[in-house]
Formats: sequence, C-alpha cells, structure tokens
Amino acid sequence: MALKGNLRDFSTTQLLNLIALARKTGVLTIHGAEPARMSFREGKLIHATVGNQEGSLSQILQHAGKLTVEQSAAIQSRAADKSDKQLGHMLIQANYVTQGDIIQSVRQYVLDVVYKLFTWADGTFQFEANKLPPPERITIPIDLEGVIMEGSRRLKEWERLQEEIPDLDIALKFTDKPTARLRNINLTVEEWRVISFINPRNSIRQIAQGNNLNDFEVRRIVYGLIQAGIVEPVMVKKPKQVLPPTQTTRRGVPIETPDQSPEEKRSIVSRLITRIKGL
Repeated sequence: MALKGNLRDFSTTQLLNLIALARKTGVLTIHGAEPARMSFREGKLIHATVGNQEGSLSQILQHAGKLTVEQSAAIQSRAADKSDKQLGHMLIQANYVTQGDIIQSVRQYVLDVVYKLFTWADGTFQFEANKLPPPERITIPIDLEGVIMEGSRRLKEWERLQEEIPDLDIALKFTDKPTARLRNINLTVEEWRVISFINPRNSIRQIAQGNNLNDFEVRRIVYGLIQAGIVEPVMVKKPKQVLPPTQTTRRGVPIETPDQSPEEKRSIVSRLITRIKGL
C-alpha cells in the first residue's frame, strides 16, 4: 500500500529522514505548487524532476549552461530515440561536454529540485515503493543525510531572504562609486555574472533567468551585493508605452505626436505632400 499524506502534517524533511532510515527504494511524488518526483534506491537519492521538466540529459545540460537552448532543442529532435547514456556518450565524443560535466550537471540538477521542495509547506505526497525512474535516465546516488542538513539550512536562509527581498520584479542599480568597493571584495563567478546584468531595466527575476539561477540563489547573491553596498534596489524602468496615432487635426491635416514611430511620421509627411500638391 502506497504511503500518502499532506505536507502540513509531514514535511519534506521528515519524509526524507524516513526514506533514509528505512533505506527505501521507490518514487516520492509531491503535488504542491507544481508536481515533483524524487526517486530513491536503498535510501539514496538518485533522480528528481519538477514541473513539466522530464529530467532528460539535454534539459539538464541546458539548465547547467553546458548547452544552448537551440542546441538542446536540436539534440532532442535528432536523438529522440537515444537513451541519456547513449546521448551522453555522443556528446562526449563530439567534445560538447566531458564526463565530469555530465555527472556534475545531473547531480546539481537533482539537488536544485530537492532543495526547492524544502520550502513547500502545503501539498499532498505519495510514496510508491520499488518504483524507479525510466531506465534511459542517468542516475547519480546521493546520500540523504547531507541533503537534509543542507536543505534545512537553506530553508532557514530562504525564510530570511524572502523577508529581505520579497519581490523579484524590482531592479538594481549601482551605488555611487561601486568600483572602489569592488576592489576590496572577492566575488564568485556567479556574483560577477549577476553584476554584469545590473541595469535599472532588468528585474532580479530577469537576471536570474539570464544566469540560470533559481529564486534562492539569486536572492542570496543580490542580498550579499546589497549588504556590501555595491548595488541598491530600484523600480524597474518599463518601456515607454506607444500611444495610438492621434485623431486630432488642424484644417484636416493630422498633427504629429511625440510618440509616433518613424513609419507613422513618414506617412504623415507623404499625406502632407499629397495634400499640398492637390491645392
């Protein structure tokens, strides 16, 4: 009989503890903000997916920034009949990625999914024993003890970051003389990438998408940059709304408005010339 329940009564942390202690094999499905699936073999995490992502190798490598969106789409269409293991061998032979890239990307993808589930406070779950992910998927065994410790730590940090940065649709700008501050601080590669996207027109959410960062990661980086006095939040500068052509006329001649496009302006000039010729 499958184990069923609600996250309000039995949290993700408790579920993972139970699976680890009992050395369970099977699939845990959680229906929260979106459906998520975690697969286990003898108490070790081996695979995970969330939402409409199937966890295929091409998607994972795209998520890790090892493949572009175009490359991932082309691979999925051309190698649809290949297993992830076969596809991984082909990509290694073609020098797209290394074996280490694949292992690291799959592991990080699985961990990102599971850490996200620690923040879910509501939803239903079901554990189906002795069920495993499709055989074509690449699985990496991960000890749950470390996952539980890191997930619990991230949950506390997540709650604090949500209070500090509740809205990801705000933008960032550099404070006065940020260059002087950057000389006295050591930044990670991810932090430098975020800094390269700093612009009042880019929201924090857009910066995260441009750098393949999840909500937790981008909040943590942005919070650190704000605390260091390098950036400060501002409202996103939205593109100026293009107004429809005005209907106001003077003696039958349309009046040009400042918001008209160059094409509209040329059209008005043509009509003026035609009208003058007809006088």
